[in-house]
Amino acid sequence: MSDSPLLTVLDVRPAQDAVDVFGGPNLPHWRPRLFGGQVLGQVAVAAGRTVPGDRDLHSLHAYFLRPGDPDVPVAFTVERLRDGRSFSARRVQATQAGVPILSGIASFQTAAEGLEHHEPAPEVPDPEDLPSDYDLLDALDHPMAARIGRGRHVDVRHVEPALYTGADPQRRARQSVWFRLDAPLPGPDLLHRGALAYASDLSVLEPVLRRHGLAWATPGMSVASLDHAMWWHRPARADEWVLYVTESPSASGARGLSTGRMYDRQRRLVATVAQEGMLRLP
Repeated sequence: MSDSPLLTVLDVRPAQDAVDVFGGPNLPHWRPRLFGGQVLGQVAVAAGRTVPGDRDLHSLHAYFLRPGDPDVPVAFTVERLRDGRSFSARRVQATQAGVPILSGIASFQTAAEGLEHHEPAPEVPDPEDLPSDYDLLDALDHPMAARIGRGRHVDVRHVEPALYTGADPQRRARQSVWFRLDAPLPGPDLLHRGALAYASDLSVLEPVLRRHGLAWATPGMSVASLDHAMWWHRPARADEWVLYVTESPSASGARGLSTGRMYDRQRRLVATVAQEGMLRLP
């Protein structure tokens, strides 16, 4: 099996004749704007390329400022805010043609011993016992459905019914999905943390839709990410199954808030996510 197409996208490289500026290709997307998760993952990796190798990414806080254009290269300019004895902080501006589309701050830490606990994972079916969203979307026999599924390069499996064409009749404000990249992702732990950031944006706002009886196919609905925060607690591979448990505590003012927890196959909490998104109805 060949490597994941996400490898070339996430593996941002230094730009020529510029210090702490990185670039990488855009992943073709099913919408006329860049997928926010792609930019999040690239920001995480760009920041990580400027810190000592013994420091792991443990948090990223970002604001989506403008929609990105899939046809325009993105430049990631890293500002070295601080390098302490055990922590490093970096500010990253993602720009297209000199215009910022995302601004974020990432923090890195050397390995340390300390207190340990985490919220346990819920009891859910294993991913092998659930249908793949690839198959669900392929069954729709629509070109756009195929682009949505295969174009993400992530195998997603919903525990609750998927929301692509139909709403959740139970109107619950929480859901669980399993996901993993659909091909191996070689490389260091930093790339896998970037890939988890990428995948974190795929379904994080779905609990808001569930709670209000909406589906992605709702006519005239507009959804966009506003800000995103993520904390990495333990190493995890994005090309192995990850359980992503999300819920929405609030929606108001045409905005919805979701939080999420990621667990590895051994049910260890590996990351926590929070995102607020804009949701407008006709």
